[in-house]
Amino acid sequence: MSERIAVIGAGAFGTALAAVIALAGRSAVTLIGRDPALMADLASERLHDAVLPGIALPEALEFSAEPDAIRRAGIVLFAMPSQAQADAARHYGPYLAHDAVVVTCAKGIERSTGTLLTDMLERELPDHHVAVLSGPGFAADIAKGLPTAMAIAAADMDVAERLAQAISGRTFRLYASDDRTGVQLGGALKNVLAIACGIVEGCGIGDSARAALIARGLAEMSRLVAAKGGQADTVRGLSGLGDLVLTATSHQSRNLRFGIALGRGDKADPSHGELVEGAFAAAVASRLARELGIEMPITDAVSAIIEGKLGIAEAIEQLMTRPITTE
Repeated sequence: MSERIAVIGAGAFGTALAAVIALAGRSAVTLIGRDPALMADLASERLHDAVLPGIALPEALEFSAEPDAIRRAGIVLFAMPSQAQADAARHYGPYLAHDAVVVTCAKGIERSTGTLLTDMLERELPDHHVAVLSGPGFAADIAKGLPTAMAIAAADMDVAERLAQAISGRTFRLYASDDRTGVQLGGALKNVLAIACGIVEGCGIGDSARAALIARGLAEMSRLVAAKGGQADTVRGLSGLGDLVLTATSHQSRNLRFGIALGRGDKADPSHGELVEGAFAAAVASRLARELGIEMPITDAVSAIIEGKLGIAEAIEQLMTRPITTE
């Protein structure tokens, strides 16, 4: 595996990942975006104030708007939003080195099919190992060099361990896993549950309700992961519980803020303004649960509220008056 790393996607998360990997100093790192003017500006100014205000980018980090720049990279991180990954695979696929490993860094499920992103990328890029990076890490924290730990999963544990070694640095630590299903579903579902926690905060119904949602939401994650062939224990790690706690409690989270707006009765349209992955994942996860015959009442409620099929007060009453079950 080559030491050269390419990060595709010059948004906040992609820029932060490229910066922290470049700071580690073990690999040559190139950040790739589609806007030539933006990439030239980043190269000259070493600032990306639109998404990471005031955070200097390392001198060692290279920038390019040319797809050809990934040809020499042995590791290619796809850091664009989940719903853009298929198009990115088709656009950049012809430029990948024959032995390049592709790492999806998005937290979502393909909206139209319910397919996990690694499965979709393997379909689009059948000659490449595909891994997933996920876990509790806000872009600004990563870019500032604040201590952050995440998970990286590949079908082959040897590949996962090699990726963890190549990408980790002094302030950014990756833990290797061979459970791509658990890591991905944890990353997608925590966004849905963060919206639920935001609704709780927006409604002002208390921190006890938030704690209940986090705990019972983790149970929903476990059920779906197991039903999809993953390891239920994975959701108790960084990509499940860790990411859920971060996203459900910090106002840096777009999903939490979206839920707060819903809870306050504000107009909150995920198709405009900030990207809210959980707003799209809720309907997909709810549909998957029905198809697999498992209960995910919190996810179902969030999906119904976003779609305008259920009022918040009614959703709370339904959740609290469901038949009593064992924990």
